[in-house]
Amino acid sequence: MVCKIGRAIAVLSMMMIAAPAPAMDRLVFETPGASEDLRQELQEASLLIAARNEQVGNAQELLAAARADYARLVGALYSEGHFGGVVNILVDGVEAAEIPPLTRLTSVGTIRVVVQPGPTFRFGQARIAPLAPETELPEGFAAGAPARTPVIRDAASAAVDGWRDTGRAKAEVEGQQITARHEENLLNVQIAMAPGPVVRFGDLILKGGESVRPERLREIAGLPVGEIFSPAEVEQATENLRRTGVFSSVALTEAERLGPGNTMDITATLAEQRPRRFGFGAEISTIEGLALSGFWLHRNLLGGAERLRFDAEITGIGGTTGGPDFAVAASFTRPATFGPDTDLLILGELERLDEPDFLSRTGSLGVGIVRRKSENLTVDAGVALRFSRIRDASGSRNFTLLQFPLGATYDSRDVQLDAKSGYYLDAELRPFLGFGDAEHGARLTFDARTYRSFGAESRFTLAGRVQGGSILGAALTAVPQDYRFYSGGGGTVRGQNYQSLGVTLPSGIESGGASFLGLQAELRGEVTDKLGLVAFADWGYVGTDSFGGTGDSHAGAGLGVRYLTPIGPIRLDLAVPVGGGDGFDIYVGIGQAF
Repeated sequence: MVCKIGRAIAVLSMMMIAAPAPAMDRLVFETPGASEDLRQELQEASLLIAARNEQVGNAQELLAAARADYARLVGALYSEGHFGGVVNILVDGVEAAEIPPLTRLTSVGTIRVVVQPGPTFRFGQARIAPLAPETELPEGFAAGAPARTPVIRDAASAAVDGWRDTGRAKAEVEGQQITARHEENLLNVQIAMAPGPVVRFGDLILKGGESVRPERLREIAGLPVGEIFSPAEVEQATENLRRTGVFSSVALTEAERLGPGNTMDITATLAEQRPRRFGFGAEISTIEGLALSGFWLHRNLLGGAERLRFDAEITGIGGTTGGPDFAVAASFTRPATFGPDTDLLILGELERLDEPDFLSRTGSLGVGIVRRKSENLTVDAGVALRFSRIRDASGSRNFTLLQFPLGATYDSRDVQLDAKSGYYLDAELRPFLGFGDAEHGARLTFDARTYRSFGAESRFTLAGRVQGGSILGAALTAVPQDYRFYSGGGGTVRGQNYQSLGVTLPSGIESGGASFLGLQAELRGEVTDKLGLVAFADWGYVGTDSFGGTGDSHAGAGLGVRYLTPIGPIRLDLAVPVGGGDGFDIYVGIGQAF
C-alpha cells in the first residue's frame, strides 16, 4: 500500500543512512526533491531513525515504528506546506501498512523509507471570522504565503486569545474548512470562531498551601472576583503567589463550565516548600581580603506568607583596607499589605566600618513600601532613622539623619548572575534632615547596566556599566564619611587599591568626595560550555562638588576567567592599574562583576 497525499512531480535525490542493529541490517531513508532543511525535519520526525540511533533490536517494535511513521512523516510535510507528497515505507520489500497487524516478525533485513515531498502549497484563501478588535494574526497567514500548518494553528490561537483578552474566556474554534486545490498547489482555509459570552471571575478555589491562611492567599493573589475575565489577571495572580517564595509550584486553572451569571471559578493548586532556608557566600581579593556572608530566612513566619530574614557579613579579613568590617541586618516583609502589588518592609541594621580614612559605627531602622509597577519595574518609598558615630583625622562626631528614601529599579536581564541581554537601572534619591553634626540635604545614586550578545550561539557578550552619585544641599563635612564617595576596588575600578581615590579637604584631611562617576566595560567570551574568558577596563572619577568640581580620576584593566556552575559563574579576575602605579590585584567571587 502506498500512502498518497496527492500527485507530485519530483527530482530524484537520495540520502542513505545505514547502521548495524541486532534485528535490522540497514535503514535507507530517501527524500527525492527535498531541501536540506526539509530532509532534516523528516529525519527528526521519524521513529525509525530514532530506533536506529537507539539500536532497537525487536522486530515487532521496528514494525510498529514503521507503521507510525506514515502519520509522522505526513505531518512533517504538512508543517512545511507540502500537501501533495507520497510516503512509502518498505519492510524487506513489503509496504509496512500492508503487513497484517498480527504478523510475528523475527527479524528485519532492510527498511526503505521514500518520501516524495511534492510541490510547496500556498494559501489561496486565509480567513478567520469573527475576530475581536485589535486581534493580530500571524503575518504568514495570508493569501500567497506558504501554507504551513503551524501558521494555521498560530492564527487560530491568536483568534482565540483575541476574544479571551476581551473577557470571553470560553472562546473557541467552532468550525473549519480546509481544502487543497492540487491543480493550482493552493490551500484554502476558512475558520469560524465562537466567541462565547463575556465571563466574570468567580471564586478562587484553593488546593494546597494549608500553612498560609486562606484570606491571606486571596489577598496576595489579588484575583478581581466579580470583574470581567482577563488572562493577564490570571497570570499576575500566579506570579503574585509564586513571588512569596512559600510555594515550590503554583498553577491556576479555569473551571470547564461557567457558573450562574457567566461566572468562572479559578482553582489555585499550591505545593509548599520548606519554610526555612539559609545560605553562605564568599569573595576574596589581594587588596580587600576575604569577605564572608550568610543569611537565614523564614518564608511564612505568621501564617500570612510574611518573610523574616537575617543577614550577616564580615569583610576585609586579611586585607589592607584598614581592618575588618562587620554588618548585621534583619528585615520583615509582608506581601500584599496595601494591595496585591504592594509589600510592607521593615528593616534594621547595625554596621561597623574600619576604613583607611575613618572608623564608623552605625545603626538604622526604617519602614517602607515596595510596589511592583510591571514585570520589570519596582518602586519604593519609606522613612528611616540613622545614627552614626564617626572618628577620622579631625576627631569624633555624631550624625543623626531622618531619611525619606525614594527608589526605582528596572531589571530586564535574562539571568541576574550571568546576563547576556537586557538592561538594569537602579536609582535612589534619599532626602534627609540632619541633626547633631549633620546638615539637611539629599544623596542621589544610580547604577545602569546593559548587555548585548553576538556571534554563533551568542557566545560573546558586551557588558557596560555606568554608576554614580552626588551629595546635594549639605556640605561635604556635614554628612557621614560612609555617605561620601570613593573609587577603587572590585565594585568600582579593579586594579586600583580599595577606596584609593577620594578628595583632600581644605584642612588637609583625606576624605570621600561629594560626587562620583564610574564606567566599566567587559567583553565576555565562552570558550567551552563551562569555561569563559573576559577582558575588562574600568574608570572612576571623584569630585569635591555635587556635580564634579575639582577632582581626579584613575583607571584599571585586566583579564578574567569564568567557570560556569549551576549557581552562576565562578569569577577570577586579574587587574592592573592604568596610567600610573604598579603591581596587580586578584579578585575571586561568584557571579559576573556586574
